[in-house]
Amino acid sequence: MKEWVGLFEKGGPIMWPLLVTSIAALTVVIERIVFIVRERSLREPEVVEKILSAVEDGDRESAIQAGQTSRDFVARTLVYGLSHSETSFSNALLRAASLELKRFNQGLVVLDTIITLSPLLGLLGTVTGMIHAFSLLGGAELDAPAAITGGIAEALIATAFGLAIAILCLIPYNYLNGRLEEARHEIEDAASNLEILLAHAAPGA
Repeated sequence: MKEWVGLFEKGGPIMWPLLVTSIAALTVVIERIVFIVRERSLREPEVVEKILSAVEDGDRESAIQAGQTSRDFVARTLVYGLSHSETSFSNALLRAASLELKRFNQGLVVLDTIITLSPLLGLLGTVTGMIHAFSLLGGAELDAPAAITGGIAEALIATAFGLAIAILCLIPYNYLNGRLEEARHEIEDAASNLEILLAHAAPGA
């Protein structure tokens, strides 16, 4: 632990913004993973099947009732579309899908920003560290090799930390982005099936 504290101190002032970005990233990752686990546990594919079966039988009311109390994001999307089918079914379905996917997309912008920002902050630490080192070389402090190497160490430590944060954020970012695309596919698949069934529904249904 002391070694990490020592490295942090040697990294210079830029280490504080890097610490803030790492804490922000960790917070987002934990919150998003909890969200994904919760949404997976709330999935009710059997309810989605009931909705589609009821629509296939021409009974929209039963379809709406079957999914009205469900916490499954796919079922909610279908129910919202069916509830507004008399006005604009397609637009209602698109709006519901957009709202559900927005929930999955939360936090990804923050992670994406941190992935880009962290190496830049590390690079800024590199520049300030090298400026400090060369200012010693150009001044009257040529007898202070420890200070010079300290400036170079500051530069390298900041860069290393910035890259480490970006790399560690990239793994959960790709995972969460994959879950977003998976949710999009599930909604689009169910919505397409619903539209096909409605197109073939009996007149007067």
